Amino acid sequence: MVPEAWSRKDERQYQEIKASLQERGESADRAEEIAARTVNKQRRAEGRTPQDRTQGTGNPNERYEERTRDELYNLAAERGIEGRSGMTKRQLIHALRAD
Repeated sequence: MVPEAWSRKDERQYQEIKASLQERGESADRAEEIAARTVNKQRRAEGRTPQDRTQGTGNPNERYEERTRDELYNLAAERGIEGRSGMTKRQLIHALRAD
């Protein structure tokens, strides 16, 4: 299901990503999820959504240094790290590694 706020270009990108993932062996549900997240991330980066900050915790296969501060903050929130709101990216990385 495609959100109404998507443009025709967004819809085409979604369909292409979904088809590509299915060709590589991803399940239909997983391909749809990844394609939708990709399109929404692009829309967010272009400022076409009201939410311009990430809501996720980043790619779990990436090192902490490669993630954004917001992603690290969200991960710290999931782990219940105290004082995270005033921490810099470097401090969040240190706190997550110490946890």
